[in-house]
Amino acid sequence: MGHVLDPRIKLRHIACFLEVARLKSVAKAAALIGITQPAVSKTLQELEHLLGTALFDRSRRSLVLTASGEIFLRYAAVGVTALRQGVHSIASASSGSVLVTVGALPTVSARILPRAVERFAAQGLSARARIVTGPNAYLLSLLRLGDVDFVVGRMAEPEAMIGFAFEHLYSERVALVVRAGHPLLAHDPFDIAMIENYQVVMPPPGSVIRPIVERLLIANGIGRLRDEVETVSDAFGRGFTRSSDAVWIISEGVVAEDVADGILATLPVDTAETLGPVGLTSRVDTSLTLPAQALLQSIRDVAAKRR
Repeated sequence: MGHVLDPRIKLRHIACFLEVARLKSVAKAAALIGITQPAVSKTLQELEHLLGTALFDRSRRSLVLTASGEIFLRYAAVGVTALRQGVHSIASASSGSVLVTVGALPTVSARILPRAVERFAAQGLSARARIVTGPNAYLLSLLRLGDVDFVVGRMAEPEAMIGFAFEHLYSERVALVVRAGHPLLAHDPFDIAMIENYQVVMPPPGSVIRPIVERLLIANGIGRLRDEVETVSDAFGRGFTRSSDAVWIISEGVVAEDVADGILATLPVDTAETLGPVGLTSRVDTSLTLPAQALLQSIRDVAAKRR
């Protein structure tokens, strides 16, 4: 007979473990859950005692999962996801409406999702869409915990894709954009080194395109920028670039309509080396609901037309 689950392991233990694993911080998890840091630490210690093994390596500045912690995370996340899906299914059956939650990077939030959600809504399903945006690492953590059904955006680094499947939709490159009438647009020939004389809006460390942008700059002889502003907010980047002489380095999909409308302009820089895949990331261990599959297909259809 197989091992019986220790009845002393409660859902609060699992939920606390998952949040600390996601945030890599007891303090951040405590603030999110709404309990004290000592209470979080005690809950983790109880879980480790019940499992008979350490789940976190506490010798570093941020908490890192041990090998046992990695294994437990995989199964705990699946279990909590299944439980959440069950709760959502009951709630949906009661309300008559299914919620489909999508994690989206800014590039698809601006270019693909609006039209995809329109197509999805036009199908008349008893379902509604919720769009969650943020940095790629944050969205993947939500996906791993089952808080979003799938993620749309650039493919993450291989080590971050364990347990996930990626479906390629199209490829796009990074662009350097400025406001219409910007002084740099008058230079012919143009040298990318000229951007060092201006504020540059950059994706922050941890964002999926930051390493790509850094490689582009280094390849063109640009080391540390003199005046750099970091943001993942396309609303801030758009507003700041339109009202200043800043240079915004961003995925071209985010600013495609602004460029087409003549509000922003692309600097003549060869960014072919930044071309990267954009697509759908989903978990390999769970199945999507029919409404989630319908929204997924709408995204595929819109992306196909974009190609």
